[in-house]
Amino acid sequence: MTRYAVIDLGTNTFHLLIVQQNEEGQLVEVHRERIYVHLAEKGISKIGNAPFQRGLKAIQKFHKTLLSHPVKVVKAFGTAALRTASNTPQFIKEVKASTGIEIDIIPGQEEARLIYLGVQQVVKFDQTNDLIMDIGGGSVEFIIANKDGVQWAESFPIGVAVLYNQFHKSDPISKSEIENLEAYLKSTLASLSSALKEHPTNRLIGASGTFDVLEDNLAKARKHPNMVAFSVEKYFPLHTEIIGMTLEERLKKDKLPNSRADLIVVALLLINSILQLTNTKEIVVSSYAMKEGMLQELTKTA
Repeated sequence: MTRYAVIDLGTNTFHLLIVQQNEEGQLVEVHRERIYVHLAEKGISKIGNAPFQRGLKAIQKFHKTLLSHPVKVVKAFGTAALRTASNTPQFIKEVKASTGIEIDIIPGQEEARLIYLGVQQVVKFDQTNDLIMDIGGGSVEFIIANKDGVQWAESFPIGVAVLYNQFHKSDPISKSEIENLEAYLKSTLASLSSALKEHPTNRLIGASGTFDVLEDNLAKARKHPNMVAFSVEKYFPLHTEIIGMTLEERLKKDKLPNSRADLIVVALLLINSILQLTNTKEIVVSSYAMKEGMLQELTKTA
């Protein structure tokens, strides 16, 4: 049985996913791993030395894992931070020299398309539109889609690491910082606002990242192994609670991983801004996103 692997080099997190295609053509997960590298720790225009080394070591660790699996095809792709950083060519060169792994940098539109391919494997779309939102460290992808496919998609350079570095200075975040962030999002997301007027949506489908925290805090047991849904009304009390916390308080909160405690505030403010633009009554959290979309592409072309 054939095995495939994808490496997703995100701004905050590097992911490795290995699957095996059985005789029926179905993909079965063999190994999943993620390592927090925080490439944008010193900003997104250049990867700082410490995150550069963390990223390199993470891929070297993935490479050791891959050596223990008879993988037919390995695909590594970089997104927002690696699209932007001036020293990305050096990073790609060092990764290739130490592991033999070649990194493809994909544009935001391609990232959005792959996210849709991943989400549609677990979320059933119908004739009404849904808004897919994938929150990364360097960028956020928005896809308006229905059963007929993608109706509109765009990638915005407003990832949580970017928003945090630009707006979150106080502890807890101040009222003026919140207002400045919300005004910035309103201006930056003008094209999304227009698209939502043309293509009204009923559900917000969150792919990975911050939405995992919402699932852990708000959702009941999953009815589907790779997705869960809950009403928007459940979101707002959690939003208010976390926005008012200091970092120390967030680090002590149950069901909030320490790795997300610093960036969760701007992430929730971002989600809240999106909810104000839509008529969303339900939030769906999908475990499948870009990695799974890429795997679908790999198995069709390999």
